[in-house]
Amino acid sequence: MTPSDADADHFRDAVAGANIPTLLMMLVQMTGDMSWLEAPYLPSRGKGMDENETGGLAVDVQDTVRAAALDAILAWRAGKPLALADPDDALSVRMLAVAMGEPVPDSYAPIIQHGLGLTQPEAKTFDLPTGTRAIIIGAGISGLCAAKRFDDGGVPYVIIEKNDTVGGTWLENTYPGAGVDTPNYLYSFSFAKNDWGRYFALRDEIYGYLERVADDFDIRKNIRFNTTVTQARFNEADATWSVDITNPDGSTETLTERILLSAVGILNVPQPAPVKGIDTFTGQTFHTARWPAGLDLTGKKVALIGNGASAMQVVPAITDKVDTLTIFQRSKQWAAPFPQFQKSVPEGVRLLLREVPAYLNWYRLRLAWTFNDRVHSSLQKDPDWAHPDRAINAVNDAHRQFFSNYIKEELGDRQDMLPQVLPDFPPYGKRMLLDNGWYRAVARDNVNLVNGGLAEVRGDKLIGADGKTYDAEILIQATGFKAANFLGSYKVIGRDGVELSDIWGKDDARAYIGTAVPGFPNLFIILGPNIGLGHGGSMIGAIERQVNYIMSLVEKMGDARASALEVKPEVHDAYNRKVDDAHEKMVWTHRGMENWYRNSRGRVIAITPWRHDTFWELTKEADLNDFIVHMHKDAKAKVAAE
Repeated sequence: MTPSDADADHFRDAVAGANIPTLLMMLVQMTGDMSWLEAPYLPSRGKGMDENETGGLAVDVQDTVRAAALDAILAWRAGKPLALADPDDALSVRMLAVAMGEPVPDSYAPIIQHGLGLTQPEAKTFDLPTGTRAIIIGAGISGLCAAKRFDDGGVPYVIIEKNDTVGGTWLENTYPGAGVDTPNYLYSFSFAKNDWGRYFALRDEIYGYLERVADDFDIRKNIRFNTTVTQARFNEADATWSVDITNPDGSTETLTERILLSAVGILNVPQPAPVKGIDTFTGQTFHTARWPAGLDLTGKKVALIGNGASAMQVVPAITDKVDTLTIFQRSKQWAAPFPQFQKSVPEGVRLLLREVPAYLNWYRLRLAWTFNDRVHSSLQKDPDWAHPDRAINAVNDAHRQFFSNYIKEELGDRQDMLPQVLPDFPPYGKRMLLDNGWYRAVARDNVNLVNGGLAEVRGDKLIGADGKTYDAEILIQATGFKAANFLGSYKVIGRDGVELSDIWGKDDARAYIGTAVPGFPNLFIILGPNIGLGHGGSMIGAIERQVNYIMSLVEKMGDARASALEVKPEVHDAYNRKVDDAHEKMVWTHRGMENWYRNSRGRVIAITPWRHDTFWELTKEADLNDFIVHMHKDAKAKVAAE
């Protein structure tokens, strides 16, 4: 087939705006020519989270790359196969290293191979004992991912969802400016590509994507909406879980199945502002996750508690509308430049990403390295570093200087505000935020930034930590979620009648690979303790890996004809000691600051210390030697009958 002139024109325009390092890797695959990995085509290392569009190459070199890329694309579309469809591990790592302009560990090979579509979960129906079914709690991102994989494996399931449709966090959070701080070409399922309109999607586009995933994979038929879980208890007699639910009409029911999978996430229970007298506020107050539909802030006197991720999105989105905005911040935050904020993906680039898999794959792989693990090594404490008051090592100190300079630039002629916004802890010590225009917003004349937070509410008067009184008609609580309260929305009872909340206490959750807990057979947790990403990356990628591990467990349970798998206490405990030891060496346990990653005793419970390649290896395949394999009498009888 010969491409039409129109086809050639479309791709000529597309290549003209394409990312040079990505085109180079596409060229290697399409042509098999290794000279594209040598000078003069070696990209320089990009800065920060910038996509390094030109690779730092001279214009004439870029022109050569673009012309060759167009020829290769048109030849491929005319039927010429990829010359190098399956680069081996060593070449894959070399290619990504060249594309990034910096070393990439050899251990990244499996991630790259997966990203190129060379390794995917095997499509096969699991051999499970008759009657093996699963209950999934939650139809957000985690629940949808698990449902897709359960369908692939032929595992019957039902999803219990408290809302009237899918989406979880992205259904509930509708506040102005809500969106991702991870590129949505990463923040999407590997099995459900999407033609994104923005580099960083806002809430409605993400929510629409999740709705389509539910429809495209026919998941809704297995969901019971407007239904809540009140309790789950393990039945030792037959190794099943009984789950008590409340139906939409208020009636109660108990479902009993072999496998229980928690997909409720950690950012689903809002954390109310712990402010004295807030219930006495005479105006309208609400949490960002409960934003009132149709709310009009035009000309209103508004106050906002918090300056985390939600606040950083809300504030720049409303400052043009409100009369005044008073922000109560307990502490300061680091925020990185966000050059692609609100930027649409050009039509030509969308064409490449939609129509040329080799370009899409390398584009995603480059994003993954940039946003996932590029900074991981710089988050390790250097015990010999002379300035622990401001940073944890020399690279972290350079990051501090870079971000400090950026803040100064954003403040413009409001340098008087620098003491109010410049943090006194190392960068990445708290969740690193992306600047949606926060610094320019807080420097506006109609915005008042109050350090120390909100101390008390007395009717229509807000008393700041500075002792001053402020007026507001609307009080927004951008105070985050109960991230330390894993599985806190329902009671979980395991073997011997032991409650999970008694084991974990108020805020000390632990699990093996964030997934399994001793004493709770066949309970698998997605986004459990120490799974979150503090150093960056896509939570959807982490969810897919965890679901891969759970599916491996389910498959092995079937192969062993087992009724239940329960992680061994010694395996669980040894793993968590490794997690704690690793965190002690990282920035999140640095003295002199607080973050929501840690519990009341200072232990990091919400996020992982591992690089993505380490987590990939941990979740590649379950090892039954890590588990107690339960074979109950009823199960043995069923196996014998089969």
